[in-house]
Amino acid sequence: MTSVPSFVFDSAIPRVVFGAGSLRHLEREIDLLGARRALVLCTREQRASAEAVQAIIGDRCAGIFDRAVMHVPIETAREARALAKELQADCAIAIGGGSTTGLGKAIALESALPILAIPTTYAGSEMTPIYGITENGLKKTGRDARVLPKTVIYDPELTLSLPAKLSVTSGINAIAHAAEGLYAQDVNPITSLLAEEGIRALAQGLPRIVAEPGDVAARADALYGAWLCGAVLGSVGMSLHHKLCHTLGGSYNLPHAETHTIVLPHALAYNAAAAPEAMSRIARALGAQDAALGMYTLARSLGAPVALKDIGMPEEELDRCADIASRNAYWNPRPIELPAIRNLLDDAWRGRPPTR
Repeated sequence: MTSVPSFVFDSAIPRVVFGAGSLRHLEREIDLLGARRALVLCTREQRASAEAVQAIIGDRCAGIFDRAVMHVPIETAREARALAKELQADCAIAIGGGSTTGLGKAIALESALPILAIPTTYAGSEMTPIYGITENGLKKTGRDARVLPKTVIYDPELTLSLPAKLSVTSGINAIAHAAEGLYAQDVNPITSLLAEEGIRALAQGLPRIVAEPGDVAARADALYGAWLCGAVLGSVGMSLHHKLCHTLGGSYNLPHAETHTIVLPHALAYNAAAAPEAMSRIARALGAQDAALGMYTLARSLGAPVALKDIGMPEEELDRCADIASRNAYWNPRPIELPAIRNLLDDAWRGRPPTR
């Protein structure tokens, strides 16, 4: 007979509307928020998606702000907040990936404007009260209940326009949330169930998307997995992997999902000996013998980048990056050791298989 350990489970999960064609429920969901005028947020690349939302809600669209970018520069956040106030918007609709959701959170942080998120990638940030804002080249993150979207519409059909290559890196970024959640300091049996199921769904869905990008069922499996992984990210703390990626992204403006994809196998290898149960669950979800090598092999097999040098990281900055990532105490299963972190980054920069 197994015994359940003592634990605390504290999770705030937004209202979720899931399924192909779910975007048709948008007006109903705005009504349930008690809102009348929505500012639609997007990146320049997703302007067409924002205009599709505008067409659905008609004169309830207060305007479109299409300048969301990676890592949420504080200047962009201030500009969007000012526009929402000027247009008298009483809610914001964030359609797109993590950059757009992040911008919505930055608006909500100071205005308390309710956010309705419509993810078109697997970033998962729509499930979390975590925000990140970059100022003077440094990305600062925090937790605040005000930034958690009130409602999330998951429509797999909206992910069909996400190229297979980007689907892979976005999906592995989501897997990273669940993987670190399995060895979090505040891990609990509920989030561990969500994490393993989320990794499994993505590991099975992503190869099918690569094989057939128009497979809506595969897109639904991946989006389902991303939802679960995002819920883990919003419920427990993260560790070394996320610290490294925030450093690389915020300080060197590297692409978010690709950075997570490259670093994850190496962060898992670093923590493997200190978190054997977590590694066993990750390996099982991946259908692999070893969590770190299985993650690296999955990424390579799907054509994802595996080297930081290939996404713009200068080799001469590795020492500084290791130093930044080793500053300020934060919890990790294995103590943070500067020489080992530097070796980890060197492996990731060169694209080597992960080493312990």
